[in-house]
Amino acid sequence: MNLSTTSLNSPRLPNGSSLRQQISHPADVTDPLEVLEELLGKQSDKVVNGLGDQDGSTAARNPPHLVEKIDFEGLSLHTFADRASREETQVSRSLSAQTVEEFESGKERFENLHKSILACDNVLRSVQASLTSFQQDLGEVSAEIETLQSRSTAMNTKLENRKVVEKLLGPAVEEISVSPAVVTTIAEGQIDPSWVRALDELDKRSKTIDSRIKGSQKTSAMSDVKPLLDDLTNKAIERIRDFFVSQIKALRSPNINAQIIQQQSFVRYKDLYSFLARRHSLLAEEIGQAYINTMRWYYLSNFSRYRQALEKIPIFIVDKNDAIGAGPNMQRAPANKASQPSHDALAIGRRTDVLKRQNQTALPSYIAEDNKQTHYLEIPFLHFNLALIDNATAEYSFLANFFSPATSFQTISRHFSAIFSPTFALGHSFTKSLVEESDDCLGILLCVRLNQNFAFELQRWKVPVADGYVNGTNMLLWPRFQLAMDVHTESVKRATASVSHRGAASALGLSNSSDAAAKQSTAPHLLTQRFGQFLQGILTLSQDAGDDEPVGNSLNRLRSEVEAFLLRVGKGFGSAGERKRDRFLANNYSLILTIVGDLRGKLAAEVREHFEGLRDSVGGS
Repeated sequence: MNLSTTSLNSPRLPNGSSLRQQISHPADVTDPLEVLEELLGKQSDKVVNGLGDQDGSTAARNPPHLVEKIDFEGLSLHTFADRASREETQVSRSLSAQTVEEFESGKERFENLHKSILACDNVLRSVQASLTSFQQDLGEVSAEIETLQSRSTAMNTKLENRKVVEKLLGPAVEEISVSPAVVTTIAEGQIDPSWVRALDELDKRSKTIDSRIKGSQKTSAMSDVKPLLDDLTNKAIERIRDFFVSQIKALRSPNINAQIIQQQSFVRYKDLYSFLARRHSLLAEEIGQAYINTMRWYYLSNFSRYRQALEKIPIFIVDKNDAIGAGPNMQRAPANKASQPSHDALAIGRRTDVLKRQNQTALPSYIAEDNKQTHYLEIPFLHFNLALIDNATAEYSFLANFFSPATSFQTISRHFSAIFSPTFALGHSFTKSLVEESDDCLGILLCVRLNQNFAFELQRWKVPVADGYVNGTNMLLWPRFQLAMDVHTESVKRATASVSHRGAASALGLSNSSDAAAKQSTAPHLLTQRFGQFLQGILTLSQDAGDDEPVGNSLNRLRSEVEAFLLRVGKGFGSAGERKRDRFLANNYSLILTIVGDLRGKLAAEVREHFEGLRDSVGGS
């Protein structure tokens, strides 16, 4: 009992924790001593009192009530004491016998109680051990919590310090550092928009470091990062070179559309070339030169094939036999004209439609090769130059977009000239082959107007580098136009000369009628009708002509020869037929005015005014 009580009341072992406290009985638990007293009851009190009497306790020796007067019954004190001692002995023996009997009768119950107490004591020891272990664990946890709390406080302090440092150093570090993702993308990634963004970030970092190294803000960190950025920049340059080389090789593939590659591969990644021009200008120039050589070959080879296809289109042959002065009885078709369809080389007809079409497209090569319809010379001229101007415009726009701002405008113009010079020469050669043996004034003048339209388109698209080609084409067309006009003028002059040799009737081209009927006819001459048709075509194509064009001078010479021819024919009526002559002249002038009466333009107005004066001078109305 004392052991259990002692162990329950023992103090807790110290562990250095703030939780160190002694274990005390909870307020709601009964004291174990009280529990034992309840179990033993009154008998326990008797046993304790009896044992106390035998042991001579204070209660036995000091009775609560003292007898003031003792009756010795006549005995001596010694005898009375001996009798009292014998009585006490007897009482003690009777009580001892009674106690032994009671003890024997309750021995088993006490043994069971003792066993229960021992078992309870064992349980209490186990509880004490658990509580002691738990208290130790709590102490350890408390120590660990204190340690963690101190570490947390230290870490918070470090974090705050780091935030302050990061706030100060973060922008500076960000300016010179490159993320691993950027390095991986540039070194191994596929060239796409994300690769371009990574390259742009690398370029910004390199510019920042270069500017600071050149200035007064150089640090050891920049010196450490600079070689790494240089290596990454060299890797980017290598990949850019390989990319553009592969695209340039693709341009040499058969049946490839260069404009698709230009837009999807070059223009889309033009920032790569700008980066290359800044970081390795020599390599950029070499790539630019490789592109120039490739595109020069590309355009020259494709337009050479296109010219061959257009040369297969049948062309109406117009020569001196189709001149105004070559009447029906004077024309002799050469052998190479016998197989072509009949046509009127002096009538403009619907040939002006080539000037009125909007958004025209060049004739594809395979259609040109299979085209069996005969055309005038302006048709192949139109399609060849339409394709050439379209490609030149597209190429110049590409060059200006791709090479700028890394390349100056003058350099871009030189690149364009280097690319298209052979193709422009091919175009001039093709134009020369069309017109050099042709006397088709209307066709040549149509080519002039088409060439002017091309010049307007080039101005609208702001492509000044092709002006040389347009001017060169004009230099081929205008002289040939004047020569063709001279052919008509000479033919009329020859017709005029033939009037004096063969007579007026023959000159009138009326060989099927008698000479008398011919002499009496005042109808317009066939040459006048042919001249009127031709004049209508020239004036139709010159409605917006400038004063500096040679059309007016050539037309004035031709008109003068026609007037001389009519006057020579009019003399055939003789002095007696003056009225017939005037009527004849008036009818011819009126026919010309009727043909050109609805035409507009300065030159047409001058021609009408001139022939109205001639008509009025001979009494016509």
